[in-house]
Amino acid sequence: MMVAGACLLSTVSCSDFLDENPNGKLSSDGFFSTKEDLAASLNALYSVVATAHRQNNYIGTNFLSGDDISTHPASNKQSLREHDQYNVTDNNAWMVSMWEQRYRVIKSANFIINNADRTPEVSQKEIDVVKAQAHFWRAFNYFYLVTSWGKVPVMLDEVIDYNSPLSSEEEIYELILSDLKIAEANCPVVYSSAPYFNNGVNVAVSQGAVKAALSYVYMCMAGWPLNKGEEYYTLAAQKAEEVIDMTENGTYYYTLMDNYADVYSLKHTHSNSEIILGVYYNRDRTPNAIPATDFLLEMKQAGWGDTNGEIKFWKEFPEGPRKEASYFPKIMLGDGQLHDWWYDTEPASREVVAPIFMKTVAAAERGVEFDYTDPTVCTSSGQKTVQVIRLSEVYCWYAEAIGRSGKVTQKAVDVLNKVRNRADGKATNLYTSSMSPTELAEAAYDEHGWEVAGYYWNGFAPRARDMFRMYRMKEHFEYRKLNPLIEVAPGVFRKEVVTVTGTWDDSKMYCPYPFEDKSLNPSLK
Repeated sequence: MMVAGACLLSTVSCSDFLDENPNGKLSSDGFFSTKEDLAASLNALYSVVATAHRQNNYIGTNFLSGDDISTHPASNKQSLREHDQYNVTDNNAWMVSMWEQRYRVIKSANFIINNADRTPEVSQKEIDVVKAQAHFWRAFNYFYLVTSWGKVPVMLDEVIDYNSPLSSEEEIYELILSDLKIAEANCPVVYSSAPYFNNGVNVAVSQGAVKAALSYVYMCMAGWPLNKGEEYYTLAAQKAEEVIDMTENGTYYYTLMDNYADVYSLKHTHSNSEIILGVYYNRDRTPNAIPATDFLLEMKQAGWGDTNGEIKFWKEFPEGPRKEASYFPKIMLGDGQLHDWWYDTEPASREVVAPIFMKTVAAAERGVEFDYTDPTVCTSSGQKTVQVIRLSEVYCWYAEAIGRSGKVTQKAVDVLNKVRNRADGKATNLYTSSMSPTELAEAAYDEHGWEVAGYYWNGFAPRARDMFRMYRMKEHFEYRKLNPLIEVAPGVFRKEVVTVTGTWDDSKMYCPYPFEDKSLNPSLK
């Protein structure tokens, strides 16, 4: 079963339904006339959600504008590299796919929101639970749109209106908040049975997931471009604190994994209690197409080679178990020997040009954890959960929001230390209440960046989105233009292979509207 909530509330065979309607295309005519119809509508929604998350070209390629991640210089990476270079064209295939997938999910959510209430012989509570999840996923995708494109058409019906005007960022955020508040009021704290609750975790959207999402949405509204400031940082802190308090009192089951390496481990992919919101897959039925590897092609085990780590970010990343689990400590090239990533052959061929993220990697053989010292050839698909929101992120958001609202509290310091202590592999308790509010906020911002570094699989708050809300893209753009040499080891200097050119303007904060959509909707021109 694909457990992206795909069979929720259903007595219908999940596999049969998905085979019949792989794209979640349902007609409202005569639908919602039975309890089974209600279940099928949610099945269809989650099928679309899972598709939007699973295909590599549908995922957050604009996350490559962050300072943690770059691209491979190969010629077939141009669609990705445009994001890395802040120079995205309106016919960028991956960007176009992102746009299409967002609206596809929104259309599926609208179908439920607008029609589910007429379902007979079903309690209003059951209907509200289904609608709440639709409201959440609509909010999720409008959040993605507004942080990627800014002003976009708002569609609240199942029929696409190609003359729909652009809504302002403020209007879109107000819709997002409205949807999330409905979801917060009606999503369960915890589901009681499969398929809602499997392997000790919720596989559907829960109340805690909504509260966490609200926290980060408020943080984004506090920052660029709305710049609502301290009031909204306070709101963000309040929502994050609700998640923390309800976790500490046992209402929510969330816990930090003891070891950071376990966070992205295949062993815990279906049972990770740190994940507040995830999209789950099972390769026996419908595997996700997210690559099980993201190696450079020159490495022994081969792979997709879509991304690299940025050197400066890697250099400044604190040493410890978190860094060791995030990047390959050593890489194995075709000679079968382990090397540092900056290794050059004789004569120099620059087979590997940057640090390589390891957190996105899985062993090809089921039940076997990946071992970088003895790698096996990895397949192109697997069953890894897409991690959308984790508890450690909420800890970071809470501490940052407290700091940016002008305060320092012991609670904020304590939860941030939980994140850092795990990263260090011991109780260093680096952060103290003697920090200034700015110091606390910046420490939390950095910790969150290190927690999610290189994870570009449609997480709610990648590093690029943090930089976006803090208006730090321009600074990074100028740095990448300079592209200075960095000493990566004594006497060894490297710089980014992918170059950045041009002049900054704020349009580079966003993706362009897709060419075809501009030709259909005059509002996009």
